[in-house]
Amino acid sequence: MRSILICDDEPIIRMSLKNKLTELGFDEILECGDGEQAVRMALAKLPDVIILDVSMPKKDGIAAARQIRQSLTVPIILLTACYDADTVARARECGIGGFLAKPFREQDLWPAIELACAHAEAVELLKEQIEDLKEALENRKIVEKAKGILMQKQGLTEPEAFRKMQKLAMDKRKSMRRIAEAILLAEA
Repeated sequence: MRSILICDDEPIIRMSLKNKLTELGFDEILECGDGEQAVRMALAKLPDVIILDVSMPKKDGIAAARQIRQSLTVPIILLTACYDADTVARARECGIGGFLAKPFREQDLWPAIELACAHAEAVELLKEQIEDLKEALENRKIVEKAKGILMQKQGLTEPEAFRKMQKLAMDKRKSMRRIAEAILLAEA
């Protein structure tokens, strides 16, 4: 089931979007007319995609997007009649996945959604890779410290210290990091 939230203060635009989104296969189409409502609905319903008008009452689309992006990684598309440099810069800063110009053309809707979803997936993949790299680097630092302790305390060469840690890890069925942490803890 694919769901989408559309938020525009003009009911005619919402209706037009809703009709096209139904044709595109969205099962659940949530709609509202102001930015504050958009934030509440997004956080409560967790839609797969969000389309926000830039100019709305109570909270503009970019401010709503920024607030939504603090909790969700959902792709967000802005629907706007204004493409000034400030609007584009603000949109870029909060991770907007695309723009649809008003009045929107039906043939532009599907590509905008697909590209925004692909962009969101790519960003999430990069974030995961960054976290994996951070963890690998942290593991490496801990292993290097423990290896240094073994070299100093037991007079081992670097390859000998590393092999000793490897053997301990295999014998005890623990990760190299766990073994390194145990060595560091014993030293403390």
